[in-house]
Amino acid sequence: MSDARSVLSRLRHGLPLSPDHLTWVAGALADGELSDAQAGAFAMGICTRGLEEPERVALTLAMRDTGRVFDWALDGPVLDKHSTGGVGDCVSLVLAPALAACGAYVPMISGRGLGHTGGTLDKLEAIPGLVTHLDEARFRQVVGDVGCAIVGASADIAPADKRLYAVRDVTATVDSLDLITASILSKKLAGGLDGLVLDVKVGSGAFMKDSATARALAEALVRTANAAGCKTSAVISDMNQPLVPSLGNALEVAEVMQVLTGQVSGPLVELSAALGGVVLADAGLADDVQAGADAIVGSIRDGRAAERFGRMVAAMGGPVQFVENWKRFLPEATVVREVGALTDGYINAIDGEALGLAVVALGGGRRVETDDVDLAVGLEQVVRIGQQVRKGQPLAVVHAARPDAADRAVRAVRAAVSMGPEAVSQLPVLIHDRVD
Repeated sequence: MSDARSVLSRLRHGLPLSPDHLTWVAGALADGELSDAQAGAFAMGICTRGLEEPERVALTLAMRDTGRVFDWALDGPVLDKHSTGGVGDCVSLVLAPALAACGAYVPMISGRGLGHTGGTLDKLEAIPGLVTHLDEARFRQVVGDVGCAIVGASADIAPADKRLYAVRDVTATVDSLDLITASILSKKLAGGLDGLVLDVKVGSGAFMKDSATARALAEALVRTANAAGCKTSAVISDMNQPLVPSLGNALEVAEVMQVLTGQVSGPLVELSAALGGVVLADAGLADDVQAGADAIVGSIRDGRAAERFGRMVAAMGGPVQFVENWKRFLPEATVVREVGALTDGYINAIDGEALGLAVVALGGGRRVETDDVDLAVGLEQVVRIGQQVRKGQPLAVVHAARPDAADRAVRAVRAAVSMGPEAVSQLPVLIHDRVD
């Protein structure tokens, strides 16, 4: 029989924690038996001592099992994708319908903006009428009929993680690799998945700023998920500049619609194909990763992904003709202002985190959980690293609710974009590595 003192004593003395110990901790987190002080001590103990892989797997599964775990009876594999967070990253809105068009079912449980990074649910809610919180019956119906649904987690999904995350936030233990892994996977594995692909970001706009840290997280996530019974691979992708040239909820939906309707290509399609190719190959829906990537691109080019997206939007309460008339539905900011370059030069670096925080300051994200989000504001036409610009040429276009907010955003953009007289010798590579 476990109790808080025995578990914390074992942590303090570096003794191994059994699955029974960790199952007790997860249950005590979920039902409140573990006090905030004890939960904080547990988080700090893991942060300083670390977990062995079997312990990390046991904690992940124990946290998953404190809540609802889905079980699907569908005629295709149940797949999902998770990103560790970036800016201008709207891959989920492209990849979920593309995977559905390729024969998968995608019950994607997503989140809201966190810190400087945007949230998939906030982006979707820029579409009028669309509701991201569905009851279980409706969620199952949309996934079964359309092939994909992107929704928020209900209160009964991994409640132990919700409690532990709140404690970590105030005890400086958020950046523990073991706790990050258990937090991400306890929620994802509750979705009853057959396969998962992870997009681990690295660079100025990511939480992981360097390659070594990003790879360590990718390997921990992949090993833990596979040991927990879910076939999982990861792609390490670049976040030294925004993935698309727009940051902000409605503005990123516009980027998605331009991709799905064949108006533009570029990094969003490339990364969606890389992630989709991996998970389709892992699930047996493609002969290999390249064939899977080609299938994703094919579903975008022939309109099948757009058709699935439109059906999902309508099934979740949005406009029936959204794909055909998306420009008239998305909200628009009242103040639009160009950020002119102050000199001639080349774009040498972009502080993605600073750009993300500029969007938050405009009202496009949250400083605290209860903040309302202005779905129309953000940045558009953000320059790319290596691009040559002339004095007065836009570095970005600010979309704001008020002139004073636009003024602050203009200053923030100029501070976040570094220019020089010569072009950088090497441009960022979008796909850094893959962990199978």
